Amino acid sequence: MSTQEYRHIVRIVGNDIPGERKMLVGLTQIKGIGYNFATAILDTLKIDTNSNIGNLTEENVQAIEKLITDPIGGNFPTWFLNRRKDIETGADLHLLTSDIPFTLRNDIERERITASWRGYRHLSGLKVRGQRTRTSGRKGGAVGVAKGGMAAPVKKGSAGAPAAEAAAPAAEAAVPAAEKKE
Repeated sequence: MSTQEYRHIVRIVGNDIPGERKMLVGLTQIKGIGYNFATAILDTLKIDTNSNIGNLTEENVQAIEKLITDPIGGNFPTWFLNRRKDIETGADLHLLTSDIPFTLRNDIERERITASWRGYRHLSGLKVRGQRTRTSGRKGGAVGVAKGGMAAPVKKGSAGAPAAEAAAPAAEAAVPAAEKKE
């Protein structure tokens, strides 16, 4: 592995990874690849997990990219994948980088359009997976009653809220005379 020159930045599946990172940590920086998947890739290719990623040869980088983009071709079990039985294609997929939030948004939008129970919960901004909502999850502004009561009545003849000057004499009158002398 050390026959090639050390690279300070290694590009794997469109992600720039610093060369001083260890193999395992560097691969987990790619969105969609976790610790277990990175370990399985490195074990399959018989690459040391503690060596720096900057020491990879170009052949090793290409082999890693091939396993990441086609894990079924690398004989990984389907439970290793992060999207099994895709609803549109029916295929087992492993999503990477920007495909993950894009697919998640599409799934939520499809649930809203089909008006499923989960779609209604998403629309209302409530919890979706059966959690209780009586005491927790109160932030986020779901449908409810506005806080507070009626606004204070405005005096006739004044424009808008009462002025600070009008409130000042009333505050002085409330202070007892004995306290004013001291």
